[in-house]
Amino acid sequence: MSEMSGAHVDTNGGERDSRRKKILFRCWHRGMKEMDLLLGGFADVKIDSLAEEELLELEHLLTAHDQDLYAWMTGRKPLPQEWDGPLYRRIIAYHEAAGPAGFGR
Repeated sequence: MSEMSGAHVDTNGGERDSRRKKILFRCWHRGMKEMDLLLGGFADVKIDSLAEEELLELEHLLTAHDQDLYAWMTGRKPLPQEWDGPLYRRIIAYHEAAGPAGFGR
């Protein structure tokens, strides 16, 4: 299955910890398909390499409302300072480098 299909590939040889599994699940089950693709697509590739601070930031991002997060990620609304962080910028850069992901800046 492709990365964008929602396949949850464990690149860690089946040794992914339960916290990462929960985060990955939450990234793919947002309620808005666009957010599933944006967060889930990033998480599929990067979840196993995220440091503790990045996991905390991702968990924080997962508390945002989908409509707000999508508006920030697509540039339709300015990103509030409290949500801006290195991982957020990394997610945006990941999708910009990957090409059209349903949004453009």
